[in-house]
Amino acid sequence: METNPEMLDFVKAMSNPNRLRIIGLLSQTSLSRTEIASRLDLSPKEALNHLAYLEHVGAILQSGESYTLNDDKLATMARDKLAQEVPSFKIPSDFDDKSRKLLKAFLTRDGGIRLIPPQPNLQVVLKYLVQFFEFDANYTEKEVNTIIRRFNEDTASLRRELVEAVCSPVKATVQDIGG
Repeated sequence: METNPEMLDFVKAMSNPNRLRIIGLLSQTSLSRTEIASRLDLSPKEALNHLAYLEHVGAILQSGESYTLNDDKLATMARDKLAQEVPSFKIPSDFDDKSRKLLKAFLTRDGGIRLIPPQPNLQVVLKYLVQFFEFDANYTEKEVNTIIRRFNEDTASLRRELVEAVCSPVKATVQDIGG
């Protein structure tokens, strides 16, 4: 899952109610900073900060004292970024039919883990998750969490379950050999 700084800045800009109100005003007409501050009951400094951020992300343009909505930038953003279809995830072919059906129930459209299932279904989800780790690599806890977080926010539970699933057969084998 890639990070797009331009999109993150745009979303951050649009997540502020005052900035949205500014966009609303500018969608109707061009206004100066003083007019915007007055209409929205903002201090001139507040208005300037919001306008600067909106200009930074390309949502508005300044011409002299007047601010206008950047229709071209917003249309381009909507067309190129916001309208992109989320690629749909394909379950790997090395899973049997029963496992594939289980994964469809517990995975999101983009391959994330929607919900951590109870045993024995959890084993299928763990088998799916373990594919994203290299077999001979040593990982720090932080690296493991980073990989798991791509699929689900509950990194602690999934990490614990992965460790237990990987270590359980080893424990049994060691006990069998020692006993």
